[in-house]
Amino acid sequence: MNTHTIDTGTPVISADAYDTHAFYADPDAIAVVANTTAPDAVALPAPDASTAELLAAAQEAGRRAVPAPLAETALVARPLLRRVGLPVPDGPLSYAIAPELTVRYAHPAASPVGSAGCLGDEDTLLVSGTLRRVPWARAATTVVVLATAPSGPVLFTLAPDQAVLTPGGNLAEEPRDDLYLAGLEIPASRVRRVSPELLDEARLRAALARSALMAGAAERCVELTAAHTAARTQFGRPLSRFQAVKQEEARLIEEAVLVRTAVRAAAAPLDTGGPAAHLAVAAAKTQASASAAEIARIAHQLHGALGITLLSPLHLATTRLWSWRDEDGDETYWALRLAGSLTATTLWPALTTTP
Repeated sequence: MNTHTIDTGTPVISADAYDTHAFYADPDAIAVVANTTAPDAVALPAPDASTAELLAAAQEAGRRAVPAPLAETALVARPLLRRVGLPVPDGPLSYAIAPELTVRYAHPAASPVGSAGCLGDEDTLLVSGTLRRVPWARAATTVVVLATAPSGPVLFTLAPDQAVLTPGGNLAEEPRDDLYLAGLEIPASRVRRVSPELLDEARLRAALARSALMAGAAERCVELTAAHTAARTQFGRPLSRFQAVKQEEARLIEEAVLVRTAVRAAAAPLDTGGPAAHLAVAAAKTQASASAAEIARIAHQLHGALGITLLSPLHLATTRLWSWRDEDGDETYWALRLAGSLTATTLWPALTTTP
């Protein structure tokens, strides 16, 4: 097994200092961070890995606060490209679901009705607008974009350097960049017309990838909190021996297990698609986002003031939980979708039927 070493020299890596490509230089390589308080890394799963394996890798990436778009690449971009028959580029990938883009055909077909560009002789597109808060755009080799053309949903790819990039970030300092497109021509070879079902699958994949990352960050909160309360003493005994601390730790473990279980339960339904996938993914993201605040609250409460310092690795997990809670749909958005898919006649079978 080959190893790439990233020596940060500081406890925290800023977004611009991430050496993302080191994680993908060799399929058999695992990048490691020399500084023990900086984010660690996970190998990118093989292209033919199962959804359950991809979710496990994404969860581990969330637990180690991997500074790379592993979940975005493995669970969202790669599967979508394979589904539509486009080549899967090497290196880190990202995605954007942007129905608000202005899309028309670059070579209009003669039509007695509609505006110029509403029909095309072929699928070359002219795209204008802004892709907002694209995960890891500055580090990605390719961004997979789902948008709406006059003929319906389309998927196309672009390189970040084809757009005007405005750097941004979330609370955890992960890149969330805006890409501005001004009449960018996308060749027909990089465009595919897709069904509304595939567009919906992209949203489900993005939400489940984020949920898996959150499950890993929640697990890290449990690990760090248990270690801290076992080592820290008060009144001559470890904090973990106090009943109030035990109760809070039990609640912390319960919330983390709820998230992990919901994510694992969504693996098989995502492969089969249909209403079962909607139900499982909506439940997973609703649970993950709803649990994030409580997990972070308990972890920081039991760490005390130490937990909010940059020297403590806890912030690498909790700032990601706070950020990921809202990304790809918060708990309100997915709870509404979850409720909308259930009726009085389907609720009980949905709860009692094994996927």
